[in-house]
Amino acid sequence: MSGIDGHPLLRAATPAAWLGAALGAREILVIDHANCEKKAASTALSLMFAYAEDLVLAARLSRLAREELRHYELVAKLMGQLRIAPRRLGPGRYAERLRRLVARAEPARQIDLLIAGAFIEARSRERFAALARVIGTPLDGLYGALEEAESRHYRMYLDAARRAAAREGISIDRRIEAFASLEAELISAPDEVFRFHSGPPA
Repeated sequence: MSGIDGHPLLRAATPAAWLGAALGAREILVIDHANCEKKAASTALSLMFAYAEDLVLAARLSRLAREELRHYELVAKLMGQLRIAPRRLGPGRYAERLRRLVARAEPARQIDLLIAGAFIEARSRERFAALARVIGTPLDGLYGALEEAESRHYRMYLDAARRAAAREGISIDRRIEAFASLEAELISAPDEVFRFHSGPPA
């Protein structure tokens, strides 16, 4: 599949309107980013339990979970420096809508969960790169540093999906296309709620 420049898995770049909204909602951006890091670690652990028989996958997910928790610690430290108090935020539509596409039966379910994870991490990478150019200090330093890690993460998930599919003797190209189409729609279509992975303001 063809992607956007520098982000081969993605079909749509972050809209300028979303970046403009981020500049005016830095507190929500940082709080939701912290939540995303915790959710990413939780997802990795959930997959480790769900597919414990795959020791290669478990080892990779274990490393990923540790790294996501370290990222959370970095964001939490920055929140303290910026005097941003943590608070509960309702979920956005992004991850929930992606997971609606996940198959219910195995082995397709495992493959789809890994593909969804790849897209979430790939979008995080693209968002960090876009934000680092416009957000200003001190957030630009953190977001620039996190871009490389997200690149490793999305490749890990995509490689794991391909490994799982190869064991079953199936291709995942059509599933990647399905997730890519939905993901681009979620990023491009107007969104009622501003979040780290939301679309542009409605």
